[in-house]
Amino acid sequence: MKFYSTNNTSSRVSFKDAVFNSMPQDKGLYMPVSIPRLDDKFINNLDGYTLPEIAFHVAQNLLGDDIPADDLKVIIDDAINFYAPIIKLESNVYVLELFHGPSLAFKDFGARFMSRVMSYFLEEGEKQLDVLVATSGDTGGAVALGFLGVPNTRVTILYPKGKVSDIQELQLTTNGQNIRALEIEGTFDDCQALVKQAFTDPELNAKYRLTSANSINIARLIPQTFYYFNAYAQALKLGKNKIVFSVPSGNFGNIGAGLLAWKMGLPVQHFIAATNANDTVPQFLKTGVYQPKPSVATLSNAMDVGNPSNWVRIADMFKDDAAHLGQVISGYRFNDDETLAAIKSIYDHYKYVACPHTAIAWQALKDYQQDQHTDNTTGIFLSTAHPCKFPDVLPAEIAGHVEVPEQVASLKAKEKQAVSLGKDFEGFKNYLLKNA
Repeated sequence: MKFYSTNNTSSRVSFKDAVFNSMPQDKGLYMPVSIPRLDDKFINNLDGYTLPEIAFHVAQNLLGDDIPADDLKVIIDDAINFYAPIIKLESNVYVLELFHGPSLAFKDFGARFMSRVMSYFLEEGEKQLDVLVATSGDTGGAVALGFLGVPNTRVTILYPKGKVSDIQELQLTTNGQNIRALEIEGTFDDCQALVKQAFTDPELNAKYRLTSANSINIARLIPQTFYYFNAYAQALKLGKNKIVFSVPSGNFGNIGAGLLAWKMGLPVQHFIAATNANDTVPQFLKTGVYQPKPSVATLSNAMDVGNPSNWVRIADMFKDDAAHLGQVISGYRFNDDETLAAIKSIYDHYKYVACPHTAIAWQALKDYQQDQHTDNTTGIFLSTAHPCKFPDVLPAEIAGHVEVPEQVASLKAKEKQAVSLGKDFEGFKNYLLKNA
């Protein structure tokens, strides 16, 4: 499979080049030259396959012979070694739990797959790979654990000071080895801008072999399609085949992966983009005007993105056909008070504890079902992180019901290791040059 830049559709690179270069020099994002449509027999019989089997089939169709089948199967079996169940809350409402991986967030799918692909492509004697990643919360922890100890790689994680939860920060800053953390005096958008500028800086690229672990990297996006197919497979087993997905959306890689799965033939009825106050996309879907804006801090911090990088991929999939895009995606936004009300409502109705991002996706689904009177469809909302990551957000009477996994309890005994930097590029560049 060849890939092109969204800013130059005539360009062509291999999957390996797209993974290692991460972002084209023209500042677009990589997309497959053709999106393969999976055969109906596979789609209609998804309920007969396991998650690793589904992942292998989807990845093989997207990547072709870029990774031989036997090697790809080894990568899949190693990376996707945890489950992602759908849990029934109502007859037409299910939650897809994506937090059963090592970092307790959906980012484990992308980070683990990508780290193993990079390790597979790295050849002995090659220049060390420097992975730069900006995080608004969960990406950093997943990438840190995904790359920890991977030979010939070094990961630099940028996160906004004071804007990630305590547990998220510990996941970013307590790893050591080949993982280092930078605490930036700014927002996630500032962190993301620093990473993007580094990729186009001639001096840094001459000295280092830079790549990204953010969802701008196509190797992060591809494995996120796996859980959409797998959720549909689980729904089929329950006799459900008309599915609407409600997706907590920040940088729009998650819903972008869902749309890629839809393009590959997954018969999804509709997608809901659920955001917090950072509502650039819901506003676009209402007005037709795409207007990025500075991000604002909210209780659902992993979605605090005012200029979503992956939106260009979604626009590319629809060839800027706003009317068609609006038929496939609806946008809903919620403020912090509404988020807290949703957390409480989910618990009151189902005795289910949801993180703030998950609560927003649930509320968007309920509002959509009420608006559209969709009695004949089943809504699946994505739970993107374990609620234990947000003890300060959950009301006390609900927080007491959270079961804290052992790996979180052990984090609290570790010491934070992070370097503080401003949001100016020269300071970041100097840090990279002086800490070779």
